[in-house]
Amino acid sequence: MKINWHCKKWKELSNDELYSILELRSEVFVVEQNCIYQDIDTKDKKAIHLLGYLNNNLIAYSRCFKEKQYFNEASFGRAVIKKNQRNKGFGEELVKKSLEIIKNNYKSKVVKISAQAHLEKFYNKNGFKSKGGCYLEDGIPHVSMFLIN
Repeated sequence: MKINWHCKKWKELSNDELYSILELRSEVFVVEQNCIYQDIDTKDKKAIHLLGYLNNNLIAYSRCFKEKQYFNEASFGRAVIKKNQRNKGFGEELVKKSLEIIKNNYKSKVVKISAQAHLEKFYNKNGFKSKGGCYLEDGIPHVSMFLIN
């Protein structure tokens, strides 16, 4: 199975693409994780959106930022894989593609993410190092993680 990746700025997203993004994010971050929070924010308009399709269905997504748009460092977030497509290596591919977007568009040397704490080992395997302790974000334990190129 091969994911078909698309990289788009806000104004390049179609209504159908935006709907699919918001549907996937809501499905995982609100319903699956039972977390009521304000997913739609002003940051979507600043991001480069990475969409991963399998059989024309959106199954992977992240949004990427240059320095000072989210953190002082470049970043990506809202990284998500559809539940029925996890543990197939797509998460590693999503991280790799997100980092490529940051490198190719922003030339950033340092990438910071706010990772859910249960994914710390996953991000460690992808080169990220934790800095600082655990903190709550929208009621879910998170940890700051950095990758230095």
